[in-house]
Amino acid sequence: MDTLIDVAGLNARMASGQRTVLLDVRWALGDPDGHSHYLKEHIPGAVYVDLPTQLADPADPAHGRHPLPSQARFQEAARSWGVRDGDVVVAYDDAGNTSAARVWWMLRNAGVRTVYLLDGGLAAWRRAALPLEGGAVEPDAGDVTLAGGGMQVTDADGAADWAAGGVLLDARAGERYRGEVEPVDPRAGHIPGAVSAPTTGNLDDDGRFLPAEKLRQRFAGLGVDATTPTAVYCGSGVTASHEIAALEIAGFSAALFPGSFSEWSNDDSRQVATGADPGR
Repeated sequence: MDTLIDVAGLNARMASGQRTVLLDVRWALGDPDGHSHYLKEHIPGAVYVDLPTQLADPADPAHGRHPLPSQARFQEAARSWGVRDGDVVVAYDDAGNTSAARVWWMLRNAGVRTVYLLDGGLAAWRRAALPLEGGAVEPDAGDVTLAGGGMQVTDADGAADWAAGGVLLDARAGERYRGEVEPVDPRAGHIPGAVSAPTTGNLDDDGRFLPAEKLRQRFAGLGVDATTPTAVYCGSGVTASHEIAALEIAGFSAALFPGSFSEWSNDDSRQVATGADPGR
């Protein structure tokens, strides 16, 4: 199953009139102006997706900063974007797909198999000198029916035991993994046993995913193989979805810990390790 579509492929679909639902998921920690960026310019026809309100429930210490919404809430959001059963959906952002991967994972988990990330995102579209438009796109309501269980997940108890029989990857920046800095969560460090695997290592200098073979080499160096159970977490389950996309490109499957470190670090009964060592 393909994970990515490139700019040429998307442009060809659009030029030929093939129905494509485009989702603009511009969001970044510390940048609340994703919607303003979208209104200024976006790929023609793209619908804005608000990550904090449409791809998450309100923050809850017991479930993290971006808890997954209910199936009913997510279906309502997807229909508001115009998604119909059988549609091809393409998501992008302006940060190497580190936020767009959230909607990719959620739609895949909900049973939508034809959902792709635009490799390189908006930056790649701009480099190709393709058209942009401003303003808001208001699509006709869709009728998609979403389910659940399409992707692997684990919880805090699973994450606590994961390293004993598998590989637990921490997709945050290395300094947060090591506990040198923690800008948002109550404790600094990482889940004991986790291996540092920053999401940025999945991308080249242009914000495109590395080729599959290079991603395989990267993850193999972190202990991942086809027979070893793998799980991923980050701060709040957003960039961990990007790591799962990268793993899929490399030929591996992995479970997501949706609550991630924001849930873990709010539970005083959970130990936190610091430093570069996994600290089992």
